[in-house]
Amino acid sequence: MFDDRSPIYLQIAEQIKNDIVTGALAEDEQVMSTNQYAAFYRINPATAAKGFAQLVDEGVLYKKRGIGMFVSPNARLLLRTGRQDSFFADVVDPMIREAKAIGVPLKDVVQHIRTYGEA
Repeated sequence: MFDDRSPIYLQIAEQIKNDIVTGALAEDEQVMSTNQYAAFYRINPATAAKGFAQLVDEGVLYKKRGIGMFVSPNARLLLRTGRQDSFFADVVDPMIREAKAIGVPLKDVVQHIRTYGEA
């Protein structure tokens, strides 16, 4: 499950974010405890805790004292909005710059996207 591309705690946080964005985890749904997560994936509990702490800091998860961690209300909207912003900054804007640089009219890019979306 984990790879060498980034620290495991970041991969944990990203996996949980993906589960929220896709709807696999719903708002106010309880997530596995850090100990359960660590045991399931055979990682250090401190590593799992670091990933969970990052999500709490970002407002994606919240703690209920003595009960566990839960997905924050509006977490899906928060994550989707952030990913949409990143999508435009990381994908669309560079594509537009490249299209302009090589002389592809933007109307052709838009038409190609429409055609691809209908296929």
